[in-house]
Amino acid sequence: MEKLFSGSLAKMKAKLDNPVHYSLDTDEATLNLNELIGQPISLQYQGNIACCACGRATKKSFAQGFCYPCFTRLAACDTCIMSPEKCHFAAGTCREPDWGTANCMVDHIVYLANSSGLKVGITRHTQVPTRWIDQGATQALPMFRVSSRYLSGRVEVIFKDVVTDRTNWRAMLKGNADQLDMHEARNELVEQVQDKIAALDSETDGEIQFLDKADVVNIQYPVEVWPTKVTSFNFDKTPTVEGTLQGIKGQYLILDTGCLNIRKFTSYAIDLLA
Repeated sequence: MEKLFSGSLAKMKAKLDNPVHYSLDTDEATLNLNELIGQPISLQYQGNIACCACGRATKKSFAQGFCYPCFTRLAACDTCIMSPEKCHFAAGTCREPDWGTANCMVDHIVYLANSSGLKVGITRHTQVPTRWIDQGATQALPMFRVSSRYLSGRVEVIFKDVVTDRTNWRAMLKGNADQLDMHEARNELVEQVQDKIAALDSETDGEIQFLDKADVVNIQYPVEVWPTKVTSFNFDKTPTVEGTLQGIKGQYLILDTGCLNIRKFTSYAIDLLA
């Protein structure tokens, strides 16, 4: 086998195409992962983790690639990232106000996606369609455009009463979800929560824009063989992962020996051979 990649892992770059095009990047080179599908590969963890924020060596990765000091200090690791409705920017207690202004106090999209089934989600407007690809969605439909991450979180909470915000990753990796009429699903859900959305829109002086003309985005992934049983690799327990690459979906490499969540192991130093 030839070494094709050496460096710290970051989430795979994904470009919407037919199918999605995936790559791993370093400062020196870009590795086209689609070209490796159907080939035996080996990913070898070198035992080193370097924080993705400060570069400090760390024995354990927190929040997908951070050392513990950065995990406790950076706004990107605060609890409101996972629960945006708990944003405390307005209270003046944001860990990094400048970061919050650039990343949270900007337009966000509240969307429906079909990954392992129908779900609601949110993302910065600049992360469309990347967010949908990272979740392994095969269909996605923007529903609302709002003025901040906090407001998108409040809209999402309203929808969580009638639709899940979770993806069943094992089901997602076993194949594509059944196709849905996304506009019909959106209309039915919006009808169920329209009074709460209207009240929130009134409270925020009309900062919620309903995207009634939005188109459904259909996404295909480069997968030759779907696994019938999904098992996952963990570099902390299995430092060498080998098998034939059968496909890529979301942030997972699908091998005939199991699946590897690349994003989970952000900042792990690895060599990839094929």
